[in-house]
Amino acid sequence: MVDVRDKLAYFQAITGLEDPDLCTEILAAHGWDLELAIAAFTGNPSELEPSSATAITEVAGDVGSSIRNQSPSVSDSQNAFQRSESTSIVAAAPNLAWNLITLPISVISGSLGLVSGAIGLGMWAAGGVLSYSLGMLGLGSGRAGDSSATSPLMSSVSAAAAEAMEFVAEFERDFGGLRMRPNFVSEGFMDALQRSRHAYKLLFVYLHSPEHPDTPVFCERILCNEVLAAFVNENFVAWGGSIRSSEGFKMSNSLKASRFPFCAVVMAATNQRIALLQQIEGPKSPEEMLSILQKVLEEAAPVLVVARSEAEERRNNMRLREEQDAAYRAALEADQARERQRREEQERLERVAAEEERKRREEEEARERAAREAAEREAALARRRQEKALSLGAEPEKGPDVTQVLVRFPTGERKDRRFQSTATIQSIYDYVDSLDCLDVENYSLVSNFPRTVYGPEKLSMTLKEAGLHPQASLFLELNS
Repeated sequence: MVDVRDKLAYFQAITGLEDPDLCTEILAAHGWDLELAIAAFTGNPSELEPSSATAITEVAGDVGSSIRNQSPSVSDSQNAFQRSESTSIVAAAPNLAWNLITLPISVISGSLGLVSGAIGLGMWAAGGVLSYSLGMLGLGSGRAGDSSATSPLMSSVSAAAAEAMEFVAEFERDFGGLRMRPNFVSEGFMDALQRSRHAYKLLFVYLHSPEHPDTPVFCERILCNEVLAAFVNENFVAWGGSIRSSEGFKMSNSLKASRFPFCAVVMAATNQRIALLQQIEGPKSPEEMLSILQKVLEEAAPVLVVARSEAEERRNNMRLREEQDAAYRAALEADQARERQRREEQERLERVAAEEERKRREEEEARERAAREAAEREAALARRRQEKALSLGAEPEKGPDVTQVLVRFPTGERKDRRFQSTATIQSIYDYVDSLDCLDVENYSLVSNFPRTVYGPEKLSMTLKEAGLHPQASLFLELNS
């Protein structure tokens, strides 16, 4: 068991009170029950026994006086908070009074390391951290004690989201067989509030009390009523939480839930506050619930319309700025592109000019080289013809040992000459080479009837051995 000193130290840490005698008096008035003492201190004594409510209220009043004496800024913030709670937004909704409620810092930040600033940020923060903290110390009286039994979820989600997911899973398990039910979001309260803000809808809040005798019937016949559930799903963002969970218990304190089943309609306000538009406490029929929600929706419609139109105007202004920025960037990019194209075109023209100059030089060099080679070939061919003509000697006169040879060229031209019958086939090739009738060197001499090709293997044969004596007719055939 945790001793009295630990409870006293914990109570001082939660409430921010420095007077140990005053803290001891408060704890003693509640039988050293931390949960009851903190609930009374935070202004929610409705859950206490009737016999002790009067004493608790008196002690809490003394505590409030002590806090005002210790911290004027706290008193000022409470007075401002009370004024904001009683403010009626007549311009937006003539028949709807909005209570502004400061959310617990633990609900906003999801952190328990800010307990020391809880009082400065609103009296509800102290009660908001109670459930989780008592469960950690083993001091809970049962209402928040089940938090230790919560199935461990993935560490990638926050504690508030994990509790919301568990609530949705339990609700689905208990009432999932019904045809219609509210689509509770599986995320923490602040995320659900942001979702409703972005969707320009109100937030429907349901605080689930598992032990309350009216809870099963309310969930089955009221919340899961087809008409009501369809209306909620269409017009609201729905968030639910069990008061046995940390965040559900904090929200029950923030919304001052005194009877169950408990529903509320809220919307986001400024400075970490929410606007409480409607509380629905105790059993209600589906028709009553639907009528209340319809009335709240009708009265809040002007505010939502204004918010939507303002957001649309902001989006239009942002879109206009983006379009102007885009047009400026496009113009700048176009200018840069034109400049880049100008430079690229100039560089291209310079490259083209350089390439044309290079080609001109190469072509000129090629022409000079070709002319030089052609002259060399012509000179070589002339020398060859001269050499071939000299090698043939003089043409012999007609006689019995003289062979008459006729050569036909591919061009149709004919040439004839007399050779000694003892001359070789090579002599005829030399004769053809000495003529100025052919510029090719790869050819063959061929005779018809029968067709005979006088190739390299027959160059050493005499004309008589080759059967060309006393006369022969040959044609020149180009080799491929």
